[in-house]
Amino acid sequence: MLTLASKLKKDDGGKTVRTTGASDSTHRVSIRDRLLTKEVAELEANLPSTCKANFPDEDKLHHFQLAVSPDEGYYQSGRFQFEIDVPDAYNMVPPKVRCLTRIWHPNITENGEICLSLLREHSIDGTGWAPTRTLKDVVWGLNSLFTDLLNFDDPLNIDAAEHHLRDKEDFRNKVQDYIKHYAR
Repeated sequence: MLTLASKLKKDDGGKTVRTTGASDSTHRVSIRDRLLTKEVAELEANLPSTCKANFPDEDKLHHFQLAVSPDEGYYQSGRFQFEIDVPDAYNMVPPKVRCLTRIWHPNITENGEICLSLLREHSIDGTGWAPTRTLKDVVWGLNSLFTDLLNFDDPLNIDAAEHHLRDKEDFRNKVQDYIKHYAR
């Protein structure tokens, strides 16, 4: 993160002089990257204890992974990996998030699609994405999918929700089996 942050400071503080016929060597920093520099610093200072962010390339804050390790509930003892891509149009559009870990969850498909209202670009109930939201909101929302936002009433994975409705104990066993095989 320091690399991009120092690049931003350098771009703000330094002025480049153009000479006739010379190419512009100034690299313009996008609004997204300026926002991400601030948001990533805030995020790292306020991560839930059950989450860990990983930025494989410090110059690409728009692409990172998040590991969530719930410490309570059905998914306790699992480690779930999410891939987060922040599009160029951020903060007008939400980040794209995909679960990389195979999971038995009513709000996450086995293919990694996620149902989380704040990730919706347009939402009838007003809980979808808004330009005032940040990466911190996304991370806390993903973390909450394993506790208080776990929603069996409006599922994306209907089979998992119906399984829970039919037999909670068997549902718990299947979740633990998935954790054993995919989320360690």
